[in-house]
Amino acid sequence: MHLEVPAVSSLPALPAAGPSPSPSPSGTAPSVPSLQDAQQGASNAAGWVEENWSTWLAIGLRVLLIVVIAVVLRVIVRRAITKLMDRMSRTAQSVDGSAIGGLLVNVERRRQRSQAIGSVLRSVASFVILGTAALMVLSTFQINLAPLLASAGVAGVAIGFGARNLVTDFLSGVFMILEDQYGVGDSIDAGVASGEVIEVGLRVTKLRGDNGEIWYVRNGEVKRVGNLSQGWATAGVDVTVRPCEDLDRVKAVLGEVGEALSKEDPWNEMLWGPVETLGLDSVLLDSMVVRVSARTMPGKALTIERELRWRIKRRFDQEGIRIVGGLPVQHEESPADPTAGMSAPSAFASTTSPQAVAASPITPPTSTTK
Repeated sequence: MHLEVPAVSSLPALPAAGPSPSPSPSGTAPSVPSLQDAQQGASNAAGWVEENWSTWLAIGLRVLLIVVIAVVLRVIVRRAITKLMDRMSRTAQSVDGSAIGGLLVNVERRRQRSQAIGSVLRSVASFVILGTAALMVLSTFQINLAPLLASAGVAGVAIGFGARNLVTDFLSGVFMILEDQYGVGDSIDAGVASGEVIEVGLRVTKLRGDNGEIWYVRNGEVKRVGNLSQGWATAGVDVTVRPCEDLDRVKAVLGEVGEALSKEDPWNEMLWGPVETLGLDSVLLDSMVVRVSARTMPGKALTIERELRWRIKRRFDQEGIRIVGGLPVQHEESPADPTAGMSAPSAFASTTSPQAVAASPITPPTSTTK
């Protein structure tokens, strides 16, 4: 028996396996993206990328160029500042064109001053260069910088009001270092504290007092500074003698003492001038004061004064010149009479004296018997 098979094209289409798509709200069947639609989207994206890739490449190259230039410029500027500070620290400075200028600025002081100035300059240079590069990068991406700059200005004003003491300390420290008002090793009087400078910072200066204590002084609180270690110091000694002493002899002895001191080590290095007798500083009824002065190395005035007093006292003792002062002068008096403290003899000591007879009791009369 012969069977006929129907053609495939005449068979009805069977639904695909799997869940049937839910009908759309409008009642129409949803559109399923076909391969042709995907190809169309890909071609559109490729066309958009092809149209804009040159712009992206230009922006990327511009950003890369800005970053490279900023980094290279920052490195060059920082190295230049470092070399400049090293040259400043190695160069011996002079004061008033004199040969003693190199002694006034020690190695530690120059090193710390150059480090502080170099740190400030490097920080400022890095902030300016990197900040400018960041703004240029943002402008490359066509970002409006006006709101950003306005916000930064407002934030800066707020921070300035909130941290005004910190800003004041920092600015005062910068100017103190740039003007070289004081440095490590200097003896200063800062008003709020005094002592030897052991560290100079941009915000705080450390001082060591006479008793060894360490003072932390904020730079913004320093209104005046008295530097006792710059230039030269003056050693002054007041010699108080009796008004009856020969002034020419006293002056000659003081001159010999000063000349001997200026020829001995190590005092000749501390003295930067001859020991001079300035003359009478005051004349009183019981004393007169002769002033002796000398120009010394900074910070050595007290040492020279002590040595001068020591030598003057010993030499005056040898010459018989008496130094007075403090307590009133005790004048020499004659020895006291040993009988001055004895009382006068009393009239009642003698029983026959009228006073003794008048003071004696009256004897009663005796009775007679018959």
